[in-house]
Amino acid sequence: MKILGIGSRIAHASLGLGVITNVTSKHYWVTFIENGLETIAIDSEFEVIEAVEDDVDTVSFYEVEKSLKNLLQKWSDVTEISPIADRWKKGTLILRPADQNLADKEIPIDTFFHKIVMVRDRIRVMEQKINSSKTLDDQDKIDLQQYITRIYGSLTTFNVLFKLKADNFVGARSK
Repeated sequence: MKILGIGSRIAHASLGLGVITNVTSKHYWVTFIENGLETIAIDSEFEVIEAVEDDVDTVSFYEVEKSLKNLLQKWSDVTEISPIADRWKKGTLILRPADQNLADKEIPIDTFFHKIVMVRDRIRVMEQKINSSKTLDDQDKIDLQQYITRIYGSLTTFNVLFKLKADNFVGARSK
């Protein structure tokens, strides 16, 4: 399989016409006319309208940028952008009380998702501060890390909202 270069034009069955704006080892970043920027797997089904035959470096600008963001996040509270899964975009979360005399509460899923991502990022910062603490002894760090792992495990229900598996919450794994 030949990897398409940046600038290649494609037609995707559900996303429409688009131009490849970035390439990673597993994904094309495509700007679609009607759907904006989306990531699709390199082996996705789509029609090539015009292929650009540039050599594609397997270490893309995106991957360099992601590495830089990871370093900044490790040493500050810079927030990483996590895309929401396509099926939830522009959706609504409805909280319906058992008492039918009370009104439902509707929240845009994008707003709820943003809050979940903020919680995750703040837990990560707390985890980094614990691990780099000079005043906590090793046993205290281990104990606090176990609590953080349990917090991540409690939040795995929300993994369905993330577009990329790499962004998912991961709790303790059973053996």
